[in-house]
Amino acid sequence: MKSNPSILSSSAMAKLSALNNPYVVQIVEEYVALCKPSKVTIITDSPEDIAYVRQLALDTGEESKISMNGHTIHYDGYEDQGRDKEHTRVLLPRGQILSKRINTIDREEGLAEIYQLMDGIMKGKEMLVRFFCLGPLDSRFSIPAMQITDSTYVAHSEDLLYRTGYEEFLRLKGSDKFFQFIHSAGELDERGCTKNVSDRRIYIDLEKNRVFSINNQYAGNSIGLKKLALRLAINKANHEDWLSEHMFLMGVHPQGKNRTTYFTGAFPSACGKTSTAMIPGQTIVGDDIVYMKIIEDGVCHAVNIESGIFGIIADVNPVDDPLIYKCLTTPRELIFSNILINDKKPYWLGMGCQTPETGVNHSGKWFKGKKDERGKEIPLAHKNARYTMRISELENIDPNADAKDGVEVSAIIYGGRDSDTNIPVYQSFNWEHGVFIGATLESETTAATLGKEGQRAHSPMANLDFIVVPLGKYIENHLAFGRRMKKTPLIFSTNYFLKDQSGEYLNDKIDKKVWILWAEGRVHGDYEAIETPIGFIPKYEDIRNLFQATLNKDYSREQYENQFSIRIDKLLAKLDRLEKGFLEEAAPKEFLNWFGKQRASLRLAKEKYSKDIINPFDFLSRLN
Repeated sequence: MKSNPSILSSSAMAKLSALNNPYVVQIVEEYVALCKPSKVTIITDSPEDIAYVRQLALDTGEESKISMNGHTIHYDGYEDQGRDKEHTRVLLPRGQILSKRINTIDREEGLAEIYQLMDGIMKGKEMLVRFFCLGPLDSRFSIPAMQITDSTYVAHSEDLLYRTGYEEFLRLKGSDKFFQFIHSAGELDERGCTKNVSDRRIYIDLEKNRVFSINNQYAGNSIGLKKLALRLAINKANHEDWLSEHMFLMGVHPQGKNRTTYFTGAFPSACGKTSTAMIPGQTIVGDDIVYMKIIEDGVCHAVNIESGIFGIIADVNPVDDPLIYKCLTTPRELIFSNILINDKKPYWLGMGCQTPETGVNHSGKWFKGKKDERGKEIPLAHKNARYTMRISELENIDPNADAKDGVEVSAIIYGGRDSDTNIPVYQSFNWEHGVFIGATLESETTAATLGKEGQRAHSPMANLDFIVVPLGKYIENHLAFGRRMKKTPLIFSTNYFLKDQSGEYLNDKIDKKVWILWAEGRVHGDYEAIETPIGFIPKYEDIRNLFQATLNKDYSREQYENQFSIRIDKLLAKLDRLEKGFLEEAAPKEFLNWFGKQRASLRLAKEKYSKDIINPFDFLSRLN
């Protein structure tokens, strides 16, 4: 190995050499030479190495202890609080074309820029070289992943979020079939936060299955194995005939019935994905990213590629999220980020108790009424503040969470944040229509991405930010995936955010349990449904009975009518908004035909009933 022995110790060299993988050695040498760290540490799967990272996060000041045993606090910079879409780009070789929705930069130009910015970026800092496995160990789903970073927060977070992978690299037997991620937080300020966020860059190189991420700490930008690996996996999946999706994976357990039905679900950030996966009485396999493959039985199986949760903490309280709240308020290894600390105790928005008026948060010393440089009042915690913990800490962890072949998927949910159009739950007519529902998913934006809130954004399969292949190809892969299955999962749409004319939500947060249990019953033929122009909707009696049995709540005909009326003009407007974009993306004809089918059925219903908001009872003659 060519690296300077004073930089790469004999112990570090021995750990690398043991992998017997020249590609790994070459990568480490390249970035040691480029980034110029003062020290290089190779981390294996050993408890001693992992404990070293945890302590180093405290020693460097990127994390600090708080009162609860095992809990730490980390702060990202004030301008580094969400995924940076503008500076996240795919390196595109000359002559290649991707969807115009995908943010790209010429590959050679991008590499030149990133190499220049990375030159000496780790001076005076310690480079950590980590090895992880995406998916269960030693399985058909496994993808080894290598992370190089100078951020102890990033390295520690990944220990909580992913399965160790040094042994997985040994199984590679010298192969280059792994993902690689190179990250630097860059120069840090006195609080341990990135200073040069104006030079923040996240560049994705599909040719070499690698991602460069610099001058940032927010985990959505910095933790390579999360949304950055998702992009690489989507590219890989779309060339290998499987699916890599931004989805939870959960087991649904209806009362009084001895069965478990596994659901995946895709929701844009802050739209109820984690809270759905954590519905009381159900079990969780994963809350964010799944790989889906058709195995020998011709059925779709899925795995959670992670082993932890990086969850939005706003509004987590003992009433709506009792299991997560318990984890956040009891001893365990857990990282809080960008919340308020007062007297070494954590506070966040919507936690359901009285909060102090002073403390320390992502803006530094904080007091109620404090304003930033733009004159905007700073809340006690950021809306996108997070917690990071191992998923195995949850009481409702599914017993098959680490099954090598995953679990059989019986249903898929697509859900967004929609205040005025979509009903709370409905079922697609078939797999192809379900792909259409997922691909036309819209959602009102939140604080999880940088930019304005409340704007309606199109996000196919809640995955648009991460799709690095042409959108038409991505949709065709979904259609083809369904054609290869002997038994396709049912597909449902959900919307927890419908409002009345005064702006009040029509649903309570806990109502989602009813929508999921109705969908589970449909999988097993327990309920009839009403056919409407958009799909199959629940009968009033079934929903009323589920509310009573599940939540001990009354559910009136008026509530049902307000929530499940079909809003014809709103739905037609949505089709008009989206169709042109799919035509430009060369979406498959089989998919495009659904615009005409949906438009025709909506117009026919409007003509038949002579109104643009149609009461669900009007469709009662069309039971399925």
